[in-house]
Amino acid sequence: MISAANVALSYGKRVIFKDVNIKFSPGNCYGLIGANGAGKSTFLKILAGEVEADKGEISVGAGERIAVLRQDQFAFDEHSVFDTVIMGHARLYEVMAEREAIYSKGEFTEEDGIRSGELEAEFAEMNGYEAESEAAVLLNGLGIPEELRHKKMKELEAGDKVRVLLAQALFGNPDVLLLDEPTNHLDLKSITWLEEFLYRFPNTVIVVSHDRHFLNQVCTHVADIDFGKITVYVGNYDFWYQASQLTLKQKQDENRKIADKASELKEFIQRFSSNASKAKQATSRKKLLEKLTVEEMPVSSRKYPFVVFKPERACGDIILEVKGLSKTVDGVEVLKNFDLIVNKGDKIAFVGGNSLAKTTLFQILAGELEPDAGSFRWGVTITNAYFPKENSAYFDNELNLIEWLCQFPPCDGESFARGFLGRMLFSGDEATKKTRVLSGGERVRCMLARMMLTGANALVLDEPTNHLDLESITALNNGLIAFSEVVLFASHDHQFVSTVANRIVELTPGGVIDRVMNFEEYLENPEVARQRDELYQGHGELKL
Repeated sequence: MISAANVALSYGKRVIFKDVNIKFSPGNCYGLIGANGAGKSTFLKILAGEVEADKGEISVGAGERIAVLRQDQFAFDEHSVFDTVIMGHARLYEVMAEREAIYSKGEFTEEDGIRSGELEAEFAEMNGYEAESEAAVLLNGLGIPEELRHKKMKELEAGDKVRVLLAQALFGNPDVLLLDEPTNHLDLKSITWLEEFLYRFPNTVIVVSHDRHFLNQVCTHVADIDFGKITVYVGNYDFWYQASQLTLKQKQDENRKIADKASELKEFIQRFSSNASKAKQATSRKKLLEKLTVEEMPVSSRKYPFVVFKPERACGDIILEVKGLSKTVDGVEVLKNFDLIVNKGDKIAFVGGNSLAKTTLFQILAGELEPDAGSFRWGVTITNAYFPKENSAYFDNELNLIEWLCQFPPCDGESFARGFLGRMLFSGDEATKKTRVLSGGERVRCMLARMMLTGANALVLDEPTNHLDLESITALNNGLIAFSEVVLFASHDHQFVSTVANRIVELTPGGVIDRVMNFEEYLENPEVARQRDELYQGHGELKL
């Protein structure tokens, strides 16, 4: 159990939250949500004791241990993968190290014998004899192969380091588990494993995530940071969304009724205040009017960008034909004899563990890379727009946002640019920010604005939800659902894929699976599972 009492935090004049009183109970998983900058990660750090609040206190159950998903990928570079995981339980790791040091001595004194007995008792009490097997189960579930487990952390790629740090947080059955974006760098299989782990986890979990499907799967409660406070809702993310929208609508309806009643009373008073026979009634209504108060609606920190793609023309019969496409990158063949015909109305999600293959395909289709073999052609009626996963080259300049957007037709002057940027949440002085200081999420919104300007009828998007907050993901998600023409995209956001795609193309090491069906049907289809097993045979572990 962990709780906060009268916790407040401000940065200068900006209040992040004030007078927060909240209790997180064992057996529950709390999704901590809020707009970018609302203070989600900061609140986790306050709970973990890494950041001090301006006032208030954090209480943890007596003797309870807090585990935190570490964000510093380089902190454990000189340690082995196994040791890094076990260091998630600091006291157990200390006991193991001291125990090993005693047993490695050439001469064993009486004091050593007494101390080793004490250590063995403590070691057993903390389930130390199961530590290595527990670490192995966690690493296996998170997709870390056995050959990496005795390597030093500095030898691992960044994505694998994140997985090891997640295993570290989960290790040793902590009493309170604090997870900040735990699904980053995880494939679908590992995310599903983590969902099942947290579903069975008996203690307290508090998690920050932009993955709506993940929050729906694991959360028993949602703790919403907004209006300078934290409000707890029982239920998952979808329930929170429905409940919060209903509460907002009820307040708006209530205020509207009060305003209508006030207008009615004012009209009566104006008409009859000078009428002797109605004077008493007018006075009575004045008193009623004085008692009516329209509740001031607090300003939410949540902002939804306006994401709407309007094709200038409908697609013709020929959209895209790809024949025998092959490409080798850094000596690795990522595409081999790839064929694809895109049809009218297709919204194709490209899935599979090799993100480089998907990115390479999109770069070829966008004209940024030449294939080694094969060909492709877009239909004569097609205008395509490309959203790259890596966008830093677009912002390597000294332009402000207005100047940046006006590089792309049909942007017509500052007034047009300001209006368009305002829809994407860059209003007032925000529109004159230099592009080089933009955050990852702000860059993504700029790239989406650029795509919206094109009037394209074929959209190609490579991981467009990366760096976005939940509100922007929702806006983009709805924009693509409403889009009437063709979409080709890759995403690790389960709900995004499930709600947008009507066709799934999976790139596997042994070939391609292509099915006209939604993502949920695809995952549950036994014929697809059989084909996938055959295509992955001898090519390593399955990853989506």
